[in-house]
Amino acid sequence: MRVVIIGAGGRLGGALLREYSRERSLTAFNRQQLNLAEPEQLRPKLEPLGFDVLINAAGQTNVDRCETEPDEAFAVNAEAPRLLAEICGEKGARLVHFSTDYVFDGANSEPYHEEDEPRAISVYGESKLEGERRVLSADANHIVARVSWVFGPDRPSFIDWIIEQARQHARVAAVADKVSTPTYTLDIANRLRPLLNRSAPGGVWHLANRGACSWREYGQWALDCCRAEGLSLRAREVDAITLADVKTFIAPRPVYTALATKKLEQFTGSAPRHWRAAVADYVCTHVAAAQNS
Repeated sequence: MRVVIIGAGGRLGGALLREYSRERSLTAFNRQQLNLAEPEQLRPKLEPLGFDVLINAAGQTNVDRCETEPDEAFAVNAEAPRLLAEICGEKGARLVHFSTDYVFDGANSEPYHEEDEPRAISVYGESKLEGERRVLSADANHIVARVSWVFGPDRPSFIDWIIEQARQHARVAAVADKVSTPTYTLDIANRLRPLLNRSAPGGVWHLANRGACSWREYGQWALDCCRAEGLSLRAREVDAITLADVKTFIAPRPVYTALATKKLEQFTGSAPRHWRAAVADYVCTHVAAAQNS
């Protein structure tokens, strides 16, 4: 299988590149090599290539920037995916387009399923939702893979920030009234594999770890895992704050966006591991290993 990855310099794209390079014929583009904000690049770069699957792991993911730069958000998150879907259709290839839990409004109190009606409350969520629609309108056999709170070794994320804060300060805090699911990039790569094959049904799939938590719970577990690995931290507890306390946020954030993964579990016959196990693995394999090297 010949695979192209766009966004290979990012947290998710970097993991996909590393995990799949051992088993597939890969061509990868980072943002400098192929920028979705410059759509005139897409056909000249992609049309000469032969591929079976194109994975789009790129996008404008700065939620607050999307709020202040909506034209850019829709160009990168909606129009560029439409063009990628069109190119893939012409080649008889499958597009795997990554989306987000922010397509939901957060009004649920239990995990969202793929069939639940999305209703975004921010420009970021709206632009990603429109990208989903344009991709699947081009070809219903393309894949839209929704993920949430992505962390991994290729780029820092919340977990790395909270650990660094705990190293430097005696008190740290995180939001306690926003809930979703931390999802490990290596687990995403593994769960995505069956969907690369054209025999897998197209449409929307949720790729997340199991369980749900607040940012505060997520951060507390990360610190607990660090202490279990013998890492030195100044802060032992993560204090609770609210979304309303974070005055730097511009865009509204949905308060509950955990993703149900039953559809993929039924298709593959296996369940994703719990987010706590994934975080513990990350701390042991990457955070502790880097400090002890």
